[in-house]
Amino acid sequence: MHATEPLVEARALSAGYGNRPVVRDLDLQVRPGEVVALLGANGAGKTTTLRALCGDLAPMAGEVRWLGDTARTPLHRRARQGLAYVGERAVFTRLDTAENLRAGRVTADRALELFPELEKRLHTGAGMLSGGEQQMLSLARALCRAPKLLLADELSLGLAPLVVDRLLRAVREAADRGLGALLVEQHVRKVLDIADRVCVLHRGRVTMTGTPKELRANLDAIESSYLADPSAEKKTYATD
Repeated sequence: MHATEPLVEARALSAGYGNRPVVRDLDLQVRPGEVVALLGANGAGKTTTLRALCGDLAPMAGEVRWLGDTARTPLHRRARQGLAYVGERAVFTRLDTAENLRAGRVTADRALELFPELEKRLHTGAGMLSGGEQQMLSLARALCRAPKLLLADELSLGLAPLVVDRLLRAVREAADRGLGALLVEQHVRKVLDIADRVCVLHRGRVTMTGTPKELRANLDAIESSYLADPSAEKKTYATD
């Protein structure tokens, strides 16, 4: 679908903790300008996948290529090279909104272009913001620095549907300007509206891949894949 080289790529990746792999034989890639949704039930290995891709976990087998390089570069160095990682409401609660933006080297004007809802909250302590406002602040700090790649872990967890729409739309618009994004999401139907490709994880393995159009026609199969026997045959739908 995209002629450009992947920003990040996993090849036969296994990763986990101690001697126990959580993710096994994973192939995944994200290119500039595309949004890839990573779906799966709790415990499927989604966060472990992100940690391995960002350099926080060393592969047990296989490899991760970041900007074409297989060297294990730590997260803080990858951040300087254009990787942004957003977890659940990662804000400095003792700082106000404006101070959080300055700490992220982001101007308030640029952040407010993205999320004007924050204008009245600039001088409010981040710990006093609603969950949706905190996540807008986290995402603004990431996107306003124009990263090459965004890894987002449960961006919309526990948030109202309208807030989820705002966050996902901001990611889609950034991807339309060239950002590559990998989103771990529980909101299947909403993320299908903005994604280019979808991967479903079950017990550490990819059990289903395809385009949103293909998977939207197979939502029952997506749900069943969360609970399917791990020995079930991998299903792959052809992409454009």
